[in-house]
Order: sequence, then structure tokens, then C-alpha cells
Amino acid sequence: MYPIVYADVLAARARLRPFFDPSPVRHYPQLDELVGYGIRVLVKHENHLPTGSFKVRNGTASITALSPEAAARGVIAATTGNHGLGLAWAGAQRRVSVTICVPKGNNPEKNAVIRSLGATLLEVGDRYDETVVACRELAEREGRTLIHSTNHREVIAGAGTMTAEFLEQAPQLDAVVIALGGGSQAVGAAVVADTLRPALQLYAVQSAGAPAQHDAYRDGQPRAGVPVATFAEGVATGSTYELTAGALRHALADFVLASDNAIAQAVRDLWRITHNLAEGAGAAGLAGLRLLAPRLAGRTVGIVMCGGNLDAARAVEVLSGGTPT
Repeated sequence: MYPIVYADVLAARARLRPFFDPSPVRHYPQLDELVGYGIRVLVKHENHLPTGSFKVRNGTASITALSPEAAARGVIAATTGNHGLGLAWAGAQRRVSVTICVPKGNNPEKNAVIRSLGATLLEVGDRYDETVVACRELAEREGRTLIHSTNHREVIAGAGTMTAEFLEQAPQLDAVVIALGGGSQAVGAAVVADTLRPALQLYAVQSAGAPAQHDAYRDGQPRAGVPVATFAEGVATGSTYELTAGALRHALADFVLASDNAIAQAVRDLWRITHNLAEGAGAAGLAGLRLLAPRLAGRTVGIVMCGGNLDAARAVEVLSGGTPT
């Protein structure tokens, strides 16, 4: 049913503990007022972790699980941003060589940070799908361990540590709304909830401009190469993944799509109320909660600010009232 078990999450937590503290959980009464329906909203600030994203959990969990021989050969991954940042940061902590492949024209701010952390960054392929192919070929040629952003057991275990923390920090949670790209956060959350809180309801939200995972959840049919059109990079997924697709259908109470306009508004609302700048995926939980609010009336609901790496140009546009295209 699930690609990992709770013991894998516990092992990942033990490996992550020396590297960073739990991210904070905060309550903002104005968010309660905004969402309405008597809902108490708790925000898990994964944007306060190193690299500004929950994916540092995934990268650190993966790199700390390497054998000495694999660590000596190094790792490689394809990414458009946060997965690469997480691996680069973890590689720097463990002195493991990291190569990150990104599409040509990738976000220059994220590229610069990846390089600053000591990783080798290669711009290969005009589209992400081409980058993935090139990355796989390089992994085979150089003998590096390929760490996929979703289809990797240690990645999912690392993501699960977020929900394990959240439930310890906020045992009153009735539901959690999670932004969904590849699905590591949601599947990790399901594994934890099944053991610690079976009554916890898990909801997912994706951009309406990238509906592949949502549509597969609805009809059970895998997707690959579906066009995406969203500024929310962290949920801009055009495919389903072997290790998460089936688990998501089992785990989620529901899965909703939010427009990019709604996600941009959520970025503005979070900035105004929490004074934290969320990237698109980091604000998707709030956008999803506003859609789900009538069904969650009177409950305590967690949302995850899963990332805060909104580039400067998009930040100016969003905070000025626009929606990037």
C-alpha cells in the first residue's frame, strides 16, 4: 500500500536530528478570520528550514542513508529548484559530491544558491523531461546515485518527518492540507498518520494549471508528460510516480485544484498576516483550505508553508496584485 513504513520515518528523524531543529508551528488569528467557518488554522513553517523548503528533509534523509561506497561516488538529481537545493545543502554537510541537472533557462536565483553550496550545476535539456533523461544517463556514466525527487524511498521517509513533528507540536490537529507535486509530503504524512493518528484527515491541493496528479487520483489512470502552466513550481508536475500514485488514492480524504489566481492571493494573504513570503507551492495549502473550508467547519486544520523560495521578479508581481504567467 505504502512504499515505506513508519520505522523508516523514525530512522530518517534520527539521521536528520543533528542537522536542523524542527520547524515552528504558529497560529495567526487573522488567518482564522480569513478562512472562516470557525476553523482554527495552524501553520507549519517549513520555509524556516535551511534552503527555505521542506525538501531539505528529503535531501538530508537521502544523503545520510548512503553507504560509504555510494557516498564516495556522489549523487545526482534532476530538479527545477528545491530538491536540488536540499541535496546541495545536505551534500555540503556530509562532504558528498552533488551534481544537479536543471533545464536550460532555469530560475537563475536557485541556480546561484545551488552553486554557492558547492554542488556542480548542469543546464541540460530544453524541458524538464529532457533534463531527467540526461540526468539518468550521467548517473549511469559516472556511477553516481540517482536521487529522484519523488520515486525514492528515503525521500519519502524524509518528507514524513514533517508530519511526525507537526503531530507532536499540534496534537489537536483534525486535518492537514498539503500542496502536492510529486506526492512525497502527502505519502509521508499518510504513513505517519496511520500509526500516530488514524483519524487525521489528509487533503491535497495542486494548481489547476498542473492537474496530472489530481486527475490520476480521480480516475486511477497514470499520467506522463501532461503540459503544465503554473507559476507554482513546487506543484508543477505533469506526471504521476510509481511510489506515490497508488498510495495517494488510498491516503487522501480529497484532492482539490486551486487556480493560480487563488494561489497568488494566498501568497499575498500569508505575507500580510504572517509576514512570511511563500512561494506558490508554499501558499497552495491556504488556497486549498479556502476551497475546503465549508467541509472542515469548526475543526483545527494544519497547512504547510512548504517553501519560501519565490524569486524576486515574481514576488514583485504577486505582491503588487498580479498573477505570474
